[in-house]
Amino acid sequence: MKFATKVIHGGDTIDPLTGAIGIPVYQTSTFRQSSVDHFGKYDYARSGNPSREALEKCIAELEGGGSAFAFASGMAAISSALLLFSPGDHLVVCDDVYGGTYRVLTKLFSRLGIESTFVDATSVDSVASAIRPETKGIYLETPSNPLLKITDLKGVAEIARRLGIITLVDNTFMTPYLQRPLELGCDIVLYSGTKFLNGHSDVICGFAVTGSSELASRLGFIQNCFGAILGPQDSFLAMRGIKTLKVRMDQSVRSAQVIAEWLSSCGKVSRVHYPGLESHPGYELHKRQADAPGGVISFELDSPETTRKLLERSRLSAFAVSLGGVESIISHPAKMSHAALPKGERERKGITDTLVRLSVGLEDRYDLIADIEQAIADGTD
Repeated sequence: MKFATKVIHGGDTIDPLTGAIGIPVYQTSTFRQSSVDHFGKYDYARSGNPSREALEKCIAELEGGGSAFAFASGMAAISSALLLFSPGDHLVVCDDVYGGTYRVLTKLFSRLGIESTFVDATSVDSVASAIRPETKGIYLETPSNPLLKITDLKGVAEIARRLGIITLVDNTFMTPYLQRPLELGCDIVLYSGTKFLNGHSDVICGFAVTGSSELASRLGFIQNCFGAILGPQDSFLAMRGIKTLKVRMDQSVRSAQVIAEWLSSCGKVSRVHYPGLESHPGYELHKRQADAPGGVISFELDSPETTRKLLERSRLSAFAVSLGGVESIISHPAKMSHAALPKGERERKGITDTLVRLSVGLEDRYDLIADIEQAIADGTD
């Protein structure tokens, strides 16, 4: 099936009991058993729930097979996947990783004896040079958050596979529609499903996906033990959101390209980060490993004053945390997604106080451009 068909018909989409065209919300914590010797497929909802299972099957199919696990948030999925590692293990991590991931690695997993080295992952050689004998994992984002840097997934995966290292990729910006890291040789794909996968800014959820039966067994064990599962109501809503993933992403990408090109010619914008622009250093690499540049743009403005005006005076783009909704969302990484990083560390990574991130929604693209123009115009309302 083509992707447009998979998002509608992938996984379990028909309720076997009633024929309903959608698995219902199984709002239950436990399941009655009929035999002391042989329990049914479901016994306790932490270990398995039909609503969550249908969603997990759908995500796995969109990724091209394997196994998927649904969690209560993107950070729950990331943290659960990081529990694959043990004290004494070492991770190589892309330098401008999402702030929540940086925080959990440096403030929590470091206390558990798991060390991380942050490198410029746009260079495969830099990643390779950071590998130690105790390195057990490589953690990547491409495009990265918020600077949209591009990493050669196939190149890194080949090195990791040769050394027996697990490669984990946060694919939130791309979704399986636009990029499929498992097909490029990576081991685990992670998502904040809150973003483009669900797409309606009304559910917090996360996913971990793998094509390895051995890693699937370990992730399933961690999911059941740690218990940070997605509930049935949110599973139902996420399934509903995924059905429109392709049409939403198509619209966001088309609009983002037009807006990024306009921003590149805007006098009050000093730099635009978007892999759909030929000026982006990762443009050609991204074209080879992904199907489109995505719906997120980050850009730097000419001053803190212009930045404040844009954030506070935007009428259509909500000044808010998160991204990937049907509505456009504009955020300030230094004070939002990457506030967990010390100021000096943020600036070293290029996450300045004049950097903003725009998640392009489904509004008319020219209305969004006009909104940015009015927000950064000189003078007051």
